[in-house]
Amino acid sequence: MKNIFKGLIILLLTLQLSSVFAWGTIGHRVVAEIAEHHLTRKAKKNIKKIIGNQKLAYWSNWGDFIKSDPHEEFKKMGNSHFINTNPHLPWADFQVAMENSSEENLYKTILRLENSFSDKNLTLDKKKQNLYMLIHLIGDAHQPMHVSRAEDQGGNKIEVTWFGKKSNIHRVWDSDLIDNEKYSYTEYAGVLDILNKSEITQLQTGNLANWLFESNQLSDKIYADVEHNANLSYNYIYDNIYTVENCMLKGGLRLAKVLNDIFG
Repeated sequence: MKNIFKGLIILLLTLQLSSVFAWGTIGHRVVAEIAEHHLTRKAKKNIKKIIGNQKLAYWSNWGDFIKSDPHEEFKKMGNSHFINTNPHLPWADFQVAMENSSEENLYKTILRLENSFSDKNLTLDKKKQNLYMLIHLIGDAHQPMHVSRAEDQGGNKIEVTWFGKKSNIHRVWDSDLIDNEKYSYTEYAGVLDILNKSEITQLQTGNLANWLFESNQLSDKIYADVEHNANLSYNYIYDNIYTVENCMLKGGLRLAKVLNDIFG
């Protein structure tokens, strides 16, 4: 009986946590799996020195799992998973907003993580943590509702129904659309990662601010497209699944570019 009760508690915690994870566990693993396909030989070798033989996908959700750790260092990292902006910003104003933003957000944290690997005094444990977070946050950067608005917590307060069940527009883009396809993360990565070299290069162009701007523009479209308590089902999937998949594909290819620039 004790083991059954313990199992129920773990299940309830898992369900509760899954409602707030960006991309859900599958989406983050898809991004990491695609990235691993495009690492240079040198990058693979140097990353192996940090995490051994384990796949990137294994660590891709560490950034969310660590939120449960009571250590102060991890508790304060919650704001690193998103960045809030005003809606409908033109590119020039968006750039200013990024540069003037607080130090604890998605944009500034990714930049710090990228720069941290040039520190020769960085311990192996810290390299691991920074790599895990970088893998995760590049994924977050390509989930549009993580680059959106503060007043509704990135769509978490915008209630909708998903095939008759309560949800919110953030969760729909985190996991509902992705989970509906019923792929494993390796299957999903395989069906998305089919571009030729020139197409890949095109998607990898730009920098972090450019990529966040793309996500922000998509979030404006999502807000405009959904009404409070909207009933979402097959039509919504038809209209948006290819956009979600393109976001995951871009996230994976761009994560590979970031890791190759650092380690390759």
